[in-house]
Amino acid sequence: MKDYAVDKLRTVVLASHQGGGKTSLAEAMLFDTGVTTRLGKVDEGTTVSDHDPDEIQHKISISNAVLPIEWKEHKINVIDTPGYADFVGEVMAAVRIADAALILVSAVDGVQVGTEQSWDYCAARSLPTLFDINKLDRENADFASTLAGLRERFGTGVVPVQAPIGREHEFSGLVDLISMKAFAFEDGKPKEVPIPGDIQAEIDGYREQLIDAVCETDDELLGKYLDGGELDAAELAKCLHQAVLSRSVFPVFITSATHNIGIPQLLDAMVALTPNPVEAGVNGESKPAALVFKTVSDPYVGKLNYFRVFSGAVKNDSHVFNVTRGSDEHIGPTLFIQGKHQEHVPQIGPGDIGAVAKLHVTGTGDTLTVKDAPIQLDPIPFPAPAYGATVKPRTKADLDRLGQALHRLMEEDPTLSVDRDAQTGETILHGVGESHLSIAVERLRRKYSIDLDLGDPRIPYRETITAPAKAEGKHKKQSGGRGQFGDVWIELEPNPDSEFEFVNKIVGGAVPKQYIPAVEKGIHEAMAQGFLAGYPVINVRATLYDGKYHDVDSSEMAFKIAGGLAFREAIAKCNPVLLEPIMEVEVTVPDSYMGDVIGDLTSKRARILGMEPAGLGTQRVKAHVPMAEMGHYATALRSITQGRGSFRMQLLDYEQVPAHAAQKVIEESQKRREQDGH
Repeated sequence: MKDYAVDKLRTVVLASHQGGGKTSLAEAMLFDTGVTTRLGKVDEGTTVSDHDPDEIQHKISISNAVLPIEWKEHKINVIDTPGYADFVGEVMAAVRIADAALILVSAVDGVQVGTEQSWDYCAARSLPTLFDINKLDRENADFASTLAGLRERFGTGVVPVQAPIGREHEFSGLVDLISMKAFAFEDGKPKEVPIPGDIQAEIDGYREQLIDAVCETDDELLGKYLDGGELDAAELAKCLHQAVLSRSVFPVFITSATHNIGIPQLLDAMVALTPNPVEAGVNGESKPAALVFKTVSDPYVGKLNYFRVFSGAVKNDSHVFNVTRGSDEHIGPTLFIQGKHQEHVPQIGPGDIGAVAKLHVTGTGDTLTVKDAPIQLDPIPFPAPAYGATVKPRTKADLDRLGQALHRLMEEDPTLSVDRDAQTGETILHGVGESHLSIAVERLRRKYSIDLDLGDPRIPYRETITAPAKAEGKHKKQSGGRGQFGDVWIELEPNPDSEFEFVNKIVGGAVPKQYIPAVEKGIHEAMAQGFLAGYPVINVRATLYDGKYHDVDSSEMAFKIAGGLAFREAIAKCNPVLLEPIMEVEVTVPDSYMGDVIGDLTSKRARILGMEPAGLGTQRVKAHVPMAEMGHYATALRSITQGRGSFRMQLLDYEQVPAHAAQKVIEESQKRREQDGH
C-alpha cells in the first residue's frame, strides 16, 4: 500500500449495537476495493476483521480491527469495533483515534441501546457522524420506520441521502437524493436505472428533508432555495460536507452488506463527507506525536503496539519519547496493518495508522513524541470495571505462570485489572462484565496454557464488639527444664474512632516492660483470626491492667500466647457482632427505568439517598448498598434497563449485619473452615 498525502486520508470507526452488521459491511468494503477476492462470512469464521480464535469461536467481534482500503485515490482506515457491551473499551479506543464515525442500524431492529451508546461516545468526542441503515434485504426490514426512529432519538439533523428501491427480499438498489439518480445492483456493481414511479412521492419527501437540513446550515444556499432556485448536486454536496463536519447534519445511507448493495456509494460518501486529518486537527509539519490505541501481546512473538499519528511522522529505526511513562523507546520496523496481516513501510505519516513491535514499556493509551518538545495527547477514556471474579489456578504450574500471563492480558486489554484481597488472599480479576472475564480466562488457557476457575469473591466482613468486658489469659506449661509462664488481665471496649488501640496500665511491674509488646502482638494476632466467623475484629480498645510473671519461666512467647488467650476469653463476653462493607453507589438510568431500578435496589437492602437529573432524559440514583448484594449488579442492571443503565460504586463504611443475614454468614464460614481443615 502506497504512502498517501495527509489530505487523501480518512479514518472512520464503525460502531453499532451487537449484530448491526459492522464486520459484514467491512468485509464488503474490502471485497469491493480489491483487498479480498471473496466475501468472508462471520458464521464461517472467514472475515478479515474477526481473525482471533476467540472471535471465530464465539462469532462476535471482541477487539477492534484496522482495515485500510484504497478508494479513488484515497486511503480509508476503517476500524471495525465490537458491538457487545462487555467490549466497550475497544469502541472507546477506536472512537478516540478516529476522525469520523459510521453508526450502523439494523433495518429490522431499529434504534437499540448500542445505537444510543455509539452516538453518545461519538458526541463526547464531537465526531462527525454518518448513519447506515443496514440489512434492508431482511424480512421485516423497514427503512421508513428505522429512519423515523433515528430522527426521533437524535434529532431532525438526521436526514436521508439515499432511499431504497424495493423492500425486504426485493431490495435491489437505491436512489441518491443528492444527484436524484437511481441505481440497481447486480453482483455488487451499480447500474443507473430510472427512478421507479411508484416511489417518486416518497423520494421527493426524503429529498425535502435533506435540503431543509442542509440549507439551515448555509445562508446563501437557503436564500437560493427560498427564491425557488434549483440546487445542483455539487453545491448541495459541498454544503453537506461542511454540515457534517460541524455536526449539524447526520446523513443516512442504506446498504445490504451480505448482498453487497450500496457499498460503492457509501465509500464515495466516506471520502466526500468525512474530514481529512488536517480538517480534524492533525498537524503534518510539526514534530511527531502518536497515540497508542491497541496492544497485542503474544507469548512467542512479543508485543505489537498500534498507534495513530496526530502530528509529524513516526519513522522506521528512529527514537521516540514515551511522555506518559517518561521513557525513551526505539522504533523498529514500522508496519501497516490489515487485519492480521502486516506490511513493512518506511514510516507512518501524519494522520495515518500503523504499528510497531517490541517496544519495552509502551502500552495502550501512551503518547509517543520527542523528548525536547513533548506533546501529551488526551488519553483514552476507558470504562471503570463493573464486575469482579476470583481466579483460581488449577495446578501449581498454573499458579507459577499466572502473574506474568495476567500482566500480558492487561497490556492487551486495559479494561481488565487485577488485585489481591489481603484479607481473603483471593486474586480478583475485574472487568466490564461476566462475558468479558469469561473470554479473558479463555485467552489465558489458549495463549498461555493456564487453566483457571472463576468464582465469586468472598465478602470482606469484619467483626466488632458492642459491650466492654474483662478477662484473664494465663499460659502455663511445665514439661521438664524451663517452663512457660505468662498471665495477663485485659479489658476490651468498643472503640469506633480507631480500628485498634492498645493501652498499657500496668503499674508496679506486674508485667515487665519487655513483655508488654508481646501481649499487644498476641491480642492483635487473635483479632485477625476473628471470633464469630473468622473475620478480623476491628474498632476495639484493649487495655492491659494487671498480670503476673515468673523470673525463670516467663518469656515473650508466653506473654504473646497469654495476650491471645485473654482476648478470646474477653470477646466472648463483649456481645460480638458481624460487620459488612457498605458501598456508596450511583446508578444512572433513563427516566423510564427509574421505578424498576429503585425497586431492585430496595430488594438489595439499599438505603436510597436521593435522585437527581443527569441530563438527556436520565436520572442519577444515589444509595448505600451492602457489598454482599452487589456481586452481579452489572448483569442485573443491564437486564433491567436493556443495557441503558450504568453505575459506579466505592467502599463507604462498615455496618452491622442484620441478625438473620449474620447467622447465614457465620454458618457458611464454619462450613468453609471445616472443609479447609481449620
